[in-house]
Amino acid sequence: QVQLVESGGGSVQAGGSLRLSCAASGRTYNIRHNGWFRQAPGNQRELVAGISSGGSTNYADSVKGRFTISRDNAKNTMYLQMSSLSSEDTAVYYCFAADDYGNNYWGQGTQVTVSS
Repeated sequence: QVQLVESGGGSVQAGGSLRLSCAASGRTYNIRHNGWFRQAPGNQRELVAGISSGGSTNYADSVKGRFTISRDNAKNTMYLQMSSLSSEDTAVYYCFAADDYGNNYWGQGTQVTVSS
């Protein structure tokens, strides 16, 4: 089992920045892929950014050039640095992990609210 705990959400004005953190515990050595998803009211959950165990990253087109995903393996922590935020980025952000055995894990979510 893997447990994920997000932190760093909050309220920010448009154009501002936030950094989200996701701390993993448990059988973290089996994690092969991490990512951040988000869900706005009335919308489906969507992938924001992903990072593989090898460090390869991918981003949704809507956040390319503004968000950066990274991971500190020594701390078992993943980050999402968000800049140039707009109201369209307002959502609950979820941390995600997938292990070698096909199990998916989710954090509890952290609210990001961007005011114009």
